Amino acid sequence: MPKHDHHKAAAFHDHAAKSHRDAATAHEEGDTEKASQHSQIANDHSKKAQEASNAAHQKTKGPKTL
Repeated sequence: MPKHDHHKAAAFHDHAAKSHRDAATAHEEGDTEKASQHSQIANDHSKKAQEASNAAHQKTKGPKTL
């Protein structure tokens, strides 16, 4: 059974948070190249999380009735 879009969004947010922490650690260690890579991964995961969240909200709105 596929994951619900809210679960997908949460998973991507978790991955993004880990990548942000990894980027921060790399910056603290002075490895700007590694920090940049982790930051890009974090940004990609954040974008995917937003897309999954948007999809979940579209599905939960349902048809509009007057």
